[in-house]
Amino acid sequence: MTNMEQSIDMRVPAHAQAPGRWRLLGFIGPGTLVSVGYMDPGNWATDLEGGSRFGYQLLWVLVASNLIAMLLQSLAARLGIVTRMDLAQACRAYYARPVVLALWLLCEVAIIACDLAELLGSAIALNLLFGIPLAWGALLTGLDVMLVLVLQHYGVRKLEAFVAVMVLTIAVCMGLEILLAHPVWSEVAVGLVPRLNQANLFVAIGILGATVMPHNLYLHSSLVQTRRINGNDQGKQEAIRYNFFDTALALNFAFLINAAILILSASTFFSRGINVTELGQAHELLGPLLGTTVASAAFAIALLAAGQSSTVTGTLAGQVVMEGFVKWRMSPLKRRILTRSLAIVPAVVVLFHAGEQGALTLLVWTQVVLGFQLPFAVVPLIRFTSAARIMGRFASVPWLRYLAWAAAWLMIGLNAWLTLQLLDPASAGRWWILFGLLALLCAGLLLWVAFVPLKTAVVKPAEP
Repeated sequence: MTNMEQSIDMRVPAHAQAPGRWRLLGFIGPGTLVSVGYMDPGNWATDLEGGSRFGYQLLWVLVASNLIAMLLQSLAARLGIVTRMDLAQACRAYYARPVVLALWLLCEVAIIACDLAELLGSAIALNLLFGIPLAWGALLTGLDVMLVLVLQHYGVRKLEAFVAVMVLTIAVCMGLEILLAHPVWSEVAVGLVPRLNQANLFVAIGILGATVMPHNLYLHSSLVQTRRINGNDQGKQEAIRYNFFDTALALNFAFLINAAILILSASTFFSRGINVTELGQAHELLGPLLGTTVASAAFAIALLAAGQSSTVTGTLAGQVVMEGFVKWRMSPLKRRILTRSLAIVPAVVVLFHAGEQGALTLLVWTQVVLGFQLPFAVVPLIRFTSAARIMGRFASVPWLRYLAWAAAWLMIGLNAWLTLQLLDPASAGRWWILFGLLALLCAGLLLWVAFVPLKTAVVKPAEP
């Protein structure tokens, strides 16, 4: 059994004697859990800014981001199905111990940063809905520990159902916003045509860089193992095909929600010459501009649902990473308390002293941290799924390898460029030296992960 299955009862039959069209339903679910990472508050912030500053021009960037996400998430699912290992376990099997420890620590920092973004989003939503001060709202989100614990007690299907309800809530709210905003659909269609210039390049990179969440790759490679499949090649091929359908369905749904946020921002703010850079600012303006308080309420409810659904997947990813990299098993409650505690302290300190502007700055920094971590998840994933001695006949074919590497180095390069822009030497002062040293260490580790031959590992796969 996989590390996640050992924590809670997550096994779901997927090969019952049923017609193929019904058997597909047994594989639906992992994609939904993963998709919430593509509509977290960090994505909201970049979508709102892109729409308010450039109208519909950057819709094509969302399309490109979604295609890259589907490619990488499909590779993660393929790794889990074929090897019966998640990405963290594969790293432990094929990299040297010091490298594994470094990858684990980097991943834990990224998970904390992601949890911090979810916490800030939920705190802002509680402030918008009920007027709760941001710092107290951040503390209040600590109660979601019990929610995650209860859901995990009842197994993976209850988790998937909860997240599906949250995603549906977001979709209904954003659909209502679009109906109220009355976008010009001919201009929306023009936004699907690629256009870049000096003015919108930075925001476009921000949208692309905030798309693929590194912890989602670890999580997805583990979640697909919660479905029992036939262990022969035919059963694996069927599971790969059905999981691709699940991934495409869920991520395209997430794309539509992100597109709705950008379209709402463009049709409401850009058309009136209003530049929006804060979630609270968008909420405050939506009601007066659209002529109803329903618009503001729907925006806040959707934001709260996004934060809470991301909480579930963040906790699961934390378990997968800790158990996969270092075989350190921790109860879901302790794991959740640990991650949330490490995220809540900086959030509360910043919110008490700097308020909403401080929250926005902290939200930007979470995306910087995730950008740093991204290559350390993507590069091993591509190497493992390209290796015939690991994947057998299911190793990526040449065109898929080239496409994956092109997407990986594109995102790595753009994230590096964005990070350099955010870390201005003039404002960072002496801290710039520390940032430079960390960047050099990370670059050295990435080169090792990318080019040093994988070690020979004798791995006993999990029971199918």
